[in-house]
Amino acid sequence: MDTQVLTVLVILLGVMVLLATEWVRIDVTAILCLLALGWTGVLTPSEALGGFSSHAVIAMMAVMIMGRGIAVTGIMDRFARVVSKHAGGREHRVTATLSAAVGLLSGFIQNIGAAALFLPGAMGVARRTRISPSRIIMPMGFAAILGGTLSMVGSGPLILVNDLLQGAGLKPYALLSVTPVGIVLLVAGILYFLILGKFVLPKSRSRKDAGSIQQQLIEALHIPSHIRHYVVPSQSPLVGRTSEQSKAWQEYRVNFLGVSRRRGIQYAPCRNTRFSAGQVVVILGESDDIHRFAGDYGLQPRRAPAGFAGLGDPVKAGFAEVIIPPRSEMVGHSIREYSLRRRFAVEPVMLSSRGKEIRGDFSDHRIMSGDTLVVYGLWEKIAGMQVGSDFVVATPFQVERTDREKSLAAAGCFLAAVALAMAGFPISLSFLTGAVAMVLTRVLKIQEAYQAIEWKVVFLLAGLIPLGQAMQATGTAAFLADSVMKGIQDMPLVILVAVVALMATLFSLFMSNVGSIVVLAPLVIAMAEMGGIDPRPMVLLAAVSAANSFMLPTHQVNAMLISAGGYRNADYLKAGGGMTVLFLLVVVPLFALFYL
Repeated sequence: MDTQVLTVLVILLGVMVLLATEWVRIDVTAILCLLALGWTGVLTPSEALGGFSSHAVIAMMAVMIMGRGIAVTGIMDRFARVVSKHAGGREHRVTATLSAAVGLLSGFIQNIGAAALFLPGAMGVARRTRISPSRIIMPMGFAAILGGTLSMVGSGPLILVNDLLQGAGLKPYALLSVTPVGIVLLVAGILYFLILGKFVLPKSRSRKDAGSIQQQLIEALHIPSHIRHYVVPSQSPLVGRTSEQSKAWQEYRVNFLGVSRRRGIQYAPCRNTRFSAGQVVVILGESDDIHRFAGDYGLQPRRAPAGFAGLGDPVKAGFAEVIIPPRSEMVGHSIREYSLRRRFAVEPVMLSSRGKEIRGDFSDHRIMSGDTLVVYGLWEKIAGMQVGSDFVVATPFQVERTDREKSLAAAGCFLAAVALAMAGFPISLSFLTGAVAMVLTRVLKIQEAYQAIEWKVVFLLAGLIPLGQAMQATGTAAFLADSVMKGIQDMPLVILVAVVALMATLFSLFMSNVGSIVVLAPLVIAMAEMGGIDPRPMVLLAAVSAANSFMLPTHQVNAMLISAGGYRNADYLKAGGGMTVLFLLVVVPLFALFYL
């Protein structure tokens, strides 16, 4: 065995062990891999560091930037609303809807682009439905990978297949030649998570976002969190009364979050606000207390009007703990005297003063230094409380910038990038052009573009790409494949099909799927010719099986989603292991029965 081949095999084994055990972070493992290839002389320094300039890394960075552009214009926010409404907060429905949508789209654009496009919407759905992102992002990512097998332009290996076949003097495939296999794979993948998702997906291991922090706050302080919308009919006793006269705080322990006006919405209406017939009011409290208040005043329930939707949306509104510092103007004054509602349009829900929790009507309580208020309001309103020295907002939150005026520009840039890629131009160049176009059209500021990039993912890909190059350059890949071929020459057809699918699966776990098909195509053609069968379906099988990369986050889609879902390698081994077996159980008989 050649010395360089042995060296690469040792490095490959070390990378596999580190990725499986997570003794160090996966991006650190990738960096160690490229350093080992450089210091052992397997690759030159420029080759070892060449992953940072690879098409895959550039394309990854570009789709992250375009994904942020799509997110800030609210396009996927609207999609998230539709999914949330359709799913009704049920995990199975959310999983099925997101997976089907991203899977179908990834059949006609690169699956990494489809996953990047849907990621902001998926995060929004997770926050709105209070489902852990770790429960829906992995199924969505796997569906994007499976959807890439719906057509001959859905993934890099399938795009390359026709070039490789023509180079070998064989007839290329039509656009939808692989569609039957892709449909079966996508449906099987969705059913896999619907049936076994509760066993194979992590219970809840996502980075702390607004949704999880809010839930912790609600549970720790026992804050009522039900929000209901009502119309005030003309015969209601509430007509003509003020918030204070309604005794909402004293007797019912409910709070008014908003009330409709001719010119819009009044958030956190003041205690002297009078109600009139036909108004829409938003009430916060325990469910029984709200129903009791609505029943006593004859209020009629209704769905949230468009303008009021933000008050019940955890992406746009929520609870915040606000500490009163010594220099605050509010010290020594009451909420009424300070006009908290009028100044900031937030509703005080609870007060913690000298170790005591005060609920209900505490508008006249004298505020002391160190007191803590719990308020509810739009994040943009709460952000206003951070200005000046009157308050210290202790609850972390993020105000998402939404510029709907740039929606068409963002969509145009993204679609133009996809069109360029589908027209045959390099994906990296096409997507980077779309990303830069978003900056030039002011969809994003350049600082926001830099912030959109997950550098952990960049280093992961840039570190592992040279390993695939080393396997090809040193002949390690050919050595492994040739060793397998010698043992299956006289085996039945189904064994030959299974071995090719398994080889492509194993190769794609540790090198790019494009690299896998480039290495395997000539070997598979030789294997088919030795077996006396048509080599075209065997090459197509290898290209489809190169998508069977679920057990490690080395596929571009998995690498991009690992941070968003808060996943570990063990999560991919657990869920991806079952998906890998299912993939092989579907692909092998389909090709053996219908393509050969």
